[in-house]
Amino acid sequence: MEGGTDILARLNLLRLEHRDLDSAIVALGASGAPDQLQLMRLKKRKLKLRDEIQQIEDQLIPDIIA
Repeated sequence: MEGGTDILARLNLLRLEHRDLDSAIVALGASGAPDQLQLMRLKKRKLKLRDEIQQIEDQLIPDIIA
């Protein structure tokens, strides 16, 4: 099941990047005068990652209601 292993590896990488972005956003926000444009870009990237993570998880977890 190599395809499943690839998907899980991708999911783990996305989760790691999501956590890293979260840390970067907190650090940038804690600075004296945060760069609002950079902060907005990081948050937008984080939302895209969250959506991609959700999409992969939905593919991996069968729909119980169906």
